[in-house]
Amino acid sequence: MTWTDVADVLAGVCFLLGALLGLIAAVGIVRLPDLLSRMHAATKPQVLGLLFVLVGLGLRLRDPGTIGLLVLIGLFQMLTTPVANHMVARASFRAGQLRVEGLVVNDLEDDDYQGPSRGEP
Repeated sequence: MTWTDVADVLAGVCFLLGALLGLIAAVGIVRLPDLLSRMHAATKPQVLGLLFVLVGLGLRLRDPGTIGLLVLIGLFQMLTTPVANHMVARASFRAGQLRVEGLVVNDLEDDDYQGPSRGEP
């Protein structure tokens, strides 16, 4: 067995793991009860799944220029996803779309923004 055969098998395993994590993220978005749980299911396995797919592509293509581009894609994904997730959660909190009674820690309870109440337009 040569190095290319081993790399192709590892790439296939990475593709399968990435697809499985994407499926887990999709099931979590559909099945979980509240917004914060769905956001967690959308970001954690989805980003890890993407990283597995990128590693699989790097192992399969083996081109240094392409591998550099895949590394940049992975880095930007890991940098932007937590920030975007945080901004969506904060906007949802301010819009009154979260069940505050279910939170264990509420760091935004002292926030001066009161937002619309549930019954008001």
